[in-house]
Amino acid sequence: MGQNQELHGGGYSPDFLGEPLGPPAISAALHGDTVQLNGSVIIPYTHFSLAVSKSRRFARWVAWNIDGGNLKRVSRKGISFVKDPRIPAPFQNGDELYSGNRLDRGHLARRADLVWGDLSEAESANHDSFFFTNIAPHMDDFNQSSKNGVWGQLEEAVFADVDVQDLKVSVFGGPVFQDNDREYRGVRLPREYWKILAYVEQGVFKSNAFLLTQNLNPFEALDLDEFRAFQVSAAELEARTGLQFADALRGADAFVPLPGPGDREPLSGPADIQW
Repeated sequence: MGQNQELHGGGYSPDFLGEPLGPPAISAALHGDTVQLNGSVIIPYTHFSLAVSKSRRFARWVAWNIDGGNLKRVSRKGISFVKDPRIPAPFQNGDELYSGNRLDRGHLARRADLVWGDLSEAESANHDSFFFTNIAPHMDDFNQSSKNGVWGQLEEAVFADVDVQDLKVSVFGGPVFQDNDREYRGVRLPREYWKILAYVEQGVFKSNAFLLTQNLNPFEALDLDEFRAFQVSAAELEARTGLQFADALRGADAFVPLPGPGDREPLSGPADIQW
């Protein structure tokens, strides 16, 4: 797989949408907690890149490109989840976290988003998506139920509801790390995840930001209503994550928060999204 990664040019492409759109920047305070590979905090794979937190042992962010007009059908059969040999094993959570419990291995950059290009390229991306660096824990109720609906179908929703130029979308996502996240097997489990979609519609660059909350408790049964997705602003995600997004993402954010106090409503379906 390492040879394939080099062959296919390595990682998220900032110029994928025609204008430079860099990955999230990590603050100086977080830099020392971020794994470096060949002097860079950006770790490339086929069609995606990511940065890994040393202390949390999950990706702090993942950035990926989707070529919706060039997707391939590639089987996942026989592919195992593995740690990335380029990164010290102590900085990665592996099967020791997920075995014998209700935690599912959830892809951050979705496998289905990555399998595009020529067949060898798509197969390389397919394998790369199973590195544990691209995996984070989801409760099985979330991953295996209709509650995956809105969150799991955000990319399909943008293609269905928006006239996406060239069928190309760039996506950024990851967990929200909080000091009071529940600890399990020595690992603090994220209970929030974020995602930003970026695309061009009729010559206009646009972006949409989202937040998922899941109530993680491996020892108790969960009500499925504990899983909720919200549309938020990129600025809110910056405040929650300590990351800085490209100026273009903040300037093109389509979300307009409702004025006044009160709890915001979760998304009940793609029709609730402000495109």
